[in-house]
Order: sequence, then structure tokens, then C-alpha cells
Amino acid sequence: MQGLGWIAAIFVGGLAGWIGSMIMKAKTGLLMNIVLGILGAVIANFLLSLVGIYAAGAWVSQLVVGIAGACILIAGVRMVRGRA
Repeated sequence: MQGLGWIAAIFVGGLAGWIGSMIMKAKTGLLMNIVLGILGAVIANFLLSLVGIYAAGAWVSQLVVGIAGACILIAGVRMVRGRA
């Protein structure tokens, strides 16, 4: 997550992962929510940068990007595992 410190990235990542898991109805724990949110934000920021969109380093924009990325990650894992 660009522009956020480590503590803020963990907090925003955990919140984004939790919201993403609620949207996707996934049963994940606290640590997995943090991982989902942070990795989701990194992946979503990368995908957005490919089309020329850059999310600001603010908490709210990174939260939105993290939620979208977490949903993408959960959907990807479900596709690989064969669960819809």
C-alpha cells in the first residue's frame, strides 16, 4: 500500500480484508484478512496502474482498492480450488 506506514497498512489491510471476506462470504480469520487486504491492495494497485489509474496514498482510497483486491483474490482462489 503506497503512502501508508506499516501500522496503517496493517489496519487498513485488515479492514479491507474483513469487508472483502464479508462481501464474498468467505470464512477467514484476522491474519488472513490482513493478508487478503494488503495483497489485494498491491494487486489492485498494479492492475489499475496498467490502465493509467493511480489510487492516492490516502486511507480511504487504499481501503477501496484493498476491498476490490481482496474480492479478486478470494474469487481467484475459489476458481483454482473449483468452488464457485
